Amino acid sequence: MYAYLDGKLTFKSPGMVHLDVNGVGYEVYISLNTYSEIQHLEKVKLYIHFQVKEDSNTLFGFFGLREKEIFQYLISVSGVGAATARMMLSSLKPEEVANAIAQGNTKVLENVKGIGKKSAERLILELRDKVGKQAISGVENVLNGNTMAADALTALTSLGIARMQAELAIKKTMGNNNSFTNLEDLIKQALKAI
Repeated sequence: MYAYLDGKLTFKSPGMVHLDVNGVGYEVYISLNTYSEIQHLEKVKLYIHFQVKEDSNTLFGFFGLREKEIFQYLISVSGVGAATARMMLSSLKPEEVANAIAQGNTKVLENVKGIGKKSAERLILELRDKVGKQAISGVENVLNGNTMAADALTALTSLGIARMQAELAIKKTMGNNNSFTNLEDLIKQALKAI
């Protein structure tokens, strides 16, 4: 129903904001990640997830579309509610959640309050394919047209590293330092990132 709200922040806290959109005030629940992005702003555009329940209607706002997508994936899993999903996105960045799920890393997910071993395994089981494809699509943007990155990917997969894990390592490495001139250096740094 709501795609986004664009307006003036009249109240800000780490868990909730009031957003004035043309004279109408909206109470929007946010994660700590979103709060860190908007805490110094007066005007903001938040991507909205509108949750309708029998006893309440709640707006959840996100600074970025990726965070909204991850939130919606998380709440689609049985036993994971909006509060738990918001806690995950307050403890981890959206890409960290996506990477943990794509790589099957239960330990990262278990570090979030309210997520035990069984919940972490259920999240991975149900979301690995969905989130994994999107994590890879972000990697493809880095690899497209970059022959050095493609060569590094070939080298890492020939060493027996899973393609998804290799792609994520290259993306992480190139995101930190995009000025690699030597293929060997890129491969070494990507191996350290795994």
